[in-house]
Amino acid sequence: MARNKYPEITEQRILDTATRLFLEKGWEETTIQDIIDELGDLTRGAFYHHYKSKDEIIDAVTNRMFNKDDMFDTVKKEKGLSGFEKLKKVLQLSVINEEQLLFAKSLPSVFSSHIFVSKQLRDCVNSVSPKLKIFFDEGLEDGSITVQYPKQVAETFSILMTLWFSPILFPVSKEEYIQKYDYLKYLLDNIGLPIFDNVLRGKAEKAFDNI
Repeated sequence: MARNKYPEITEQRILDTATRLFLEKGWEETTIQDIIDELGDLTRGAFYHHYKSKDEIIDAVTNRMFNKDDMFDTVKKEKGLSGFEKLKKVLQLSVINEEQLLFAKSLPSVFSSHIFVSKQLRDCVNSVSPKLKIFFDEGLEDGSITVQYPKQVAETFSILMTLWFSPILFPVSKEEYIQKYDYLKYLLDNIGLPIFDNVLRGKAEKAFDNI
C-alpha cells in the first residue's frame, strides 16, 4: 500500500469511524478490528501507524469532541461583554453541550477511568484555567469581578466543575446533584463570584436529566 500523502485525512477518517462505532456499540464492545473493518481500505499495520492502541484512539476522540468547538474563543469574540459576563456565558455553554453529554453518557467507563480523570485534572490546570483567567483578568480590570487570587480561583473552579460536579464521574441522585449546585453557589457567592443563577440551575438540571 502506498504511503498516504495526507495522513491527517486518514486520522480524521479513523476518528470519525471510531466515534460513530463508540456511540453505536459502546466503548467496551468496539474493537480496533471493528474500526478497520468499517473503514474498509486500511490495513492493520497502516492503522497502527496512526494509533498504537484503543486508549490512544479514545484519547484522540475525546480531545476532539471536547475541543472542536472552543467556547472560549467563541465568547472572546463577542463584543460589549464584561469579564464577568464572558465567564458566565462560558459556564452556560459548558453545562448544556448536548453532543458532549451524549458522548459522555455512551462511554461512562471511559470517563470514570483513572487515566481519563488524571488527564482531565491536568487539562483543568494547564489548559482550561489559563483560558478562564483571561476573563478573570478582564473582570478585575473592568470592575465586574472582585475576587482575590484569580489564578487559584480559576484552577479551583475548573476542577470542581469538570470533575467533582460531574454526575458521570460521581453518580448521585438528582437531589444530591442540586445540593452540589447550591453548595457551589454558596462557595462562589462568598468569594465574590456570584456566577450561579436560576438560569444556570435550570440548565444544570436539564443536563442531569439527559445523562
